[in-house]
Amino acid sequence: MGDRGGRGRAGGAGGGRGAVLDCGGGAGGPTPIGGRAGLGAALERGVQGGDSHRGPRSRAGRRPVAAAPPPPPAGCLDMLSLPGQFTFTADRPRLHCAAFLIAEPEELITVHYDLVSIDCRGGDFLKVFDGWILKGEKFPSSQDHPLPTTERYIDFCDSGLSRRSIRSSQNVAMIFFRVHEPGNGFTFTIKTDPNLFPCNVISQTPNGRFTLVVPHLHRNCSFSIIYPAVIKISDLTLGHLSGLQLKNPSAGCGGIGDFVELLGGTGLDPSKMMPLADLCYSFHGPAQMKIGCDNTVVRLVSSGKHINRVTFEYRQLEPYELENPSGNSIQELCLSGL
Repeated sequence: MGDRGGRGRAGGAGGGRGAVLDCGGGAGGPTPIGGRAGLGAALERGVQGGDSHRGPRSRAGRRPVAAAPPPPPAGCLDMLSLPGQFTFTADRPRLHCAAFLIAEPEELITVHYDLVSIDCRGGDFLKVFDGWILKGEKFPSSQDHPLPTTERYIDFCDSGLSRRSIRSSQNVAMIFFRVHEPGNGFTFTIKTDPNLFPCNVISQTPNGRFTLVVPHLHRNCSFSIIYPAVIKISDLTLGHLSGLQLKNPSAGCGGIGDFVELLGGTGLDPSKMMPLADLCYSFHGPAQMKIGCDNTVVRLVSSGKHINRVTFEYRQLEPYELENPSGNSIQELCLSGL
């Protein structure tokens, strides 16, 4: 928890309001895919190309039918964004399958097993992960999640139906599964519950507005936009001092204990992303930065001594903005291993 310290930073006092950051892998920035760029586009492409036979994504009771329809099929690689009941049935051995679950930012996800027919002794498994994993990177990061990584996995083959319902700590979760025998599978229901103080969030949409609030808690909260984005902070209350200061890279905000980081990277894990600027003091905006990275994160670090709050708007950068950045351009490679 708290300041990570010791890592190189770009931005600082020279990257003031209206700064532009190009985090592309080359001189032209990230290449838009199908009109969309970033980690979100790659995730969508992987799901759509993942041999998936996905069913409709509609809330219960909205379909104009007289009788209740069977649960829609879930694919071997799928993304589910609405509550409902879903069934996976293997048509052949399925060895590397996953479902990405995402709710609204102010919601928690509950996965309830209705029926499970797998062969645990034969090598099948069914696991729920509290968060997302993509290309070996986790969200929330190990630094920001309240549980150790090993406790974020709930394995059906270990717990059985004694733990039929599993609730996430944020608005995203994952189901990993392996089913060898055709005809075997499982049925599960996704429910959502309100989260009064959302902490770690992945945005469902590339555009929006949000307020992160941390009330007297020693925790770090990250809001992830899995697209290159413009971030416009309109209000920041840190409970100490006042005024705006984009920190000097050598000075750091760690000694203050309460600050906001703007991060950019190519993966999911905020702890492996590039710190672009820190805001150490309260202010009323707007302060804006364009971040041309595959993943853009607003991270609120809190010592627990104050009520901290940050309100911001965000929108996905257009392809022309990535190709022709304007304003105060900061040329940096967007690397995940820093």
